[in-house]
Parts: sequence; C-alpha cells; structure tokens
Amino acid sequence: MLLRLKWDFSFAATMSNNAPRSPVDLLILGAGWTSTFLIPLCLHDGVSYAATSRAGRDDTIQFEFDPHSEDVQPFRALPDAQSILIVFPIKVKGASERLVRLYRETHPASLNTIFIQLGSTGIWDGGPTVRDATHRVPSDLWIDRHSPFDATNDRANAEIELLALSPEAPTTVLNLCGLWGGQRIPKNWISRVAPTKDALKNKGSIHMIHGEDVARAVLAVHRQPAKATGQRWLLTDGRVYDWWDIASAWGSAGVQPRWVRELMTEEGVRALPRDAEKLGRAMDSREFWNTFELEPVRGRLE
Repeated sequence: MLLRLKWDFSFAATMSNNAPRSPVDLLILGAGWTSTFLIPLCLHDGVSYAATSRAGRDDTIQFEFDPHSEDVQPFRALPDAQSILIVFPIKVKGASERLVRLYRETHPASLNTIFIQLGSTGIWDGGPTVRDATHRVPSDLWIDRHSPFDATNDRANAEIELLALSPEAPTTVLNLCGLWGGQRIPKNWISRVAPTKDALKNKGSIHMIHGEDVARAVLAVHRQPAKATGQRWLLTDGRVYDWWDIASAWGSAGVQPRWVRELMTEEGVRALPRDAEKLGRAMDSREFWNTFELEPVRGRLE
C-alpha cells in the first residue's frame, strides 16, 4: 500500500513564483484531488515535481491555461520537466496543440517531454464526466481502449488532437473511470444514486479506480514513456461493480437493501453481483496493467 505522507511544499520543486525554476521530473498542471495521491508517491519514490494552481495556493506555481490565447508568458513560469500531467479537461479545438507548442517554445530543453492528459471513460458510454455527450456509442458488451467512442464529444476531440502530435511531441491519454479515495467515499453516494426504487432498478455496472492507482499509473508512464507515446489507455481497477450489490451492502437500513431484495425477486436475479450481460456494460483495462507490468493495489471498494 502506498506510504501516506503529508504534502511537503518545501520540496525543491515548489519554489516561490518569483524564483528561478529548477528542472523537475514531473510537472502537474492543475493541483487538486489527483495530487493528494500523486505528490506523496513522488516524495516516497524520489521523483522531483512541481504543481500549479490558478491562484498559486499552497506554494504551487500560479498558472492558468487559456485555451484561446497565444500568449507565451504564463508558460515561462513553468519549469523544465521530463513529464507533464494535464489534470484539467481541454475541450476547445486547437487548445491541446497550443498548450504543447507554447510549452515547447518556451522550454527548448524539454522537447522530449511527454504530455499525459487525464481523460474520462465517459467518451465510451456517455458517463457523467462527459456532460456534452448526446448518445452512447454502440459497442459490444465489453469495452476496451480500442473500442469505438463518441468522437463528436469536445473532450474526446481534444484528446485526438493531442495524440496526433506524437511522435514528434510525445503524448498519451489516460481515460479514467470512477475515481474514489480520500474525500470521494462510495458509501456516501448511495442515497444520491438510488433515491428511489425505480432509479435503483435502472442502475447497472460501475467501474472504479482509486487515487493511489491513478498515481501509480502516472508514474509508470513517466518512467516508461516510450510504451505510452501516441496511445490512449483505459484505466479501471480490473473489476466490474454492480450498483445493486453496492446498494444492498451500504444502503440505508430498510431502504435500498429492501429495494434490492425486491428487485432481485422481480427480475429473477438469484445472487449478487449480477453477471456482465445483465449489467449491460463491462470495461476491460488489462492492456495498461499488462503493458506496464503493474497490478492495482486498491481493488475492491472500502
């Protein structure tokens, strides 16, 4: 299990915004939830880092990406880095290319830097993190990183644009499923996800990945960029969860568990979790873990 360490922004990579920037191994554009797992892992593994935020809070570098601007000045505040993690979504046409180009123009020593974009598996199924998805892409029961996705989605198009820059500018995309860990506690979602029996009836599968495994995936790409360049990856913890199973275990006493029991009788479900055919969607993320010779360390929800 990942050694839990308090954030230490006295680390050499996080200097004051007016000081010269020392080169770092990893630059995190957009410190937030992901950073609460990634920064401790960097500290534990001896990976130097810098992180940005819009306000420059907690000694991060003040940086805000304007997807429409050609101004290079904001990029001059950033350090040279071997890898750059783009945490925030990009949805504007041309913006992915612009971000990479402006960084490379202002950092000629970092022309081999790999840009890692965090994306969402919602591009395959119209999930909640892809708000402008208008339809679910027809697909087989099982979805993997090679499956067709909604290419009309702005976020997906920005990712396509980013990947097209490879191999001249190394790029990759990590499409993440449901994120949990820290303040994201699955047990707290049941009343919102299943406020009524009808709402619960329509719930099928859910796929999850813990923040610790997201962090491990990012550093795996950082250490072996040649394996990732030009590739889109789908990341889950390797399991298909059943909302009925989760609601039965964690729902309010006498409410969701009772609804699950009634639904199992009505739908002829003998035991939980339901099989993939009844759940209606299953995601296969084996290729990433096999390629980088890793296993998720935080399987199963807690």
